[in-house]
Amino acid sequence: MRLVFAGTPEVAVPALDALIASERHEVVAVVTRPDAPAGRGRRLVASPVAERAQEAGIEVLKPARPRDEEFLARLREIGPECCPVVAYGALLPKPALDIPARGWVNLHFSLLPAWRGAAPVQHAILAGDAITGASTFLIEEGLDSGPVYGTVTEEVRPTDTTGDLLTRLAFAGSGLLAATMDGIEGGTLQAVPQPADGVSLAPKLTVEDAQVDWAAPALRVDRVVRGCTPAPGAWTVFRGERLKLVAVRPLPGEDGLAPGTLAVGKNHVHVGTGSHAVELLWVQPQGKKPMRAADWARGVRIAPGELLGAADVR
Repeated sequence: MRLVFAGTPEVAVPALDALIASERHEVVAVVTRPDAPAGRGRRLVASPVAERAQEAGIEVLKPARPRDEEFLARLREIGPECCPVVAYGALLPKPALDIPARGWVNLHFSLLPAWRGAAPVQHAILAGDAITGASTFLIEEGLDSGPVYGTVTEEVRPTDTTGDLLTRLAFAGSGLLAATMDGIEGGTLQAVPQPADGVSLAPKLTVEDAQVDWAAPALRVDRVVRGCTPAPGAWTVFRGERLKLVAVRPLPGEDGLAPGTLAVGKNHVHVGTGSHAVELLWVQPQGKKPMRAADWARGVRIAPGELLGAADVR
């Protein structure tokens, strides 16, 4: 099939690579989000998908809005038979959905109908799911509600961050998407409607969602830190400034610390929660690079009884 691939971030690149390498299909163009400012200089930078497509000599389309008539006209000229999608980042209007004869097929990083929305991997970790996966489905006008072509499953490991899990799903999902394209082209694969039961939603996490509540149980604190890493980044407040939490570890045998209370040893930093303590492993103060929590604690000279999560401690 003639394919137009739609995607934007790094997590979409393995799927693009798999389709470029396919002997059965031709990626004739790529649709991605416009260049965005990045880095300290805030210069405009092309998306990872755009960069990979340019390396491969593939035409790149960067519409400000997918409903722009100029973009729709060019897509009609290209005439794709199918448009595979991975984390494109914009809603596709019906005029665009109607162009490819075999539709737009999305690779979504959950086992649908669970975790429909922008942040399925984050929510799977926050919810404590033991198993997640990826699904390919035919895009409709509803939110991730279209019929499913296929799935792959993936174990959620006890120490997985969203970044860890998303990386594994990106590579597992790339094979699933390529196989889905083969099945559609060969007429051997039919999309199956999603069940009405088991629907859950995974909206994008905000900075406010990523603030750690030290009165919550240690298990919840650990999930928030892992689920919000690398983005939007879990955080708390120390001496009136934001402190990013990069990694923590629950300590089931450590009790007796009030929520948010710091206890510093020679080579460790413990914090009380609503259940048992957690150990801070890595933190990132404002304006600095990530560092070991024990090194941070020595540098700031934590006083007995100081808290995390308090706006000001005297």
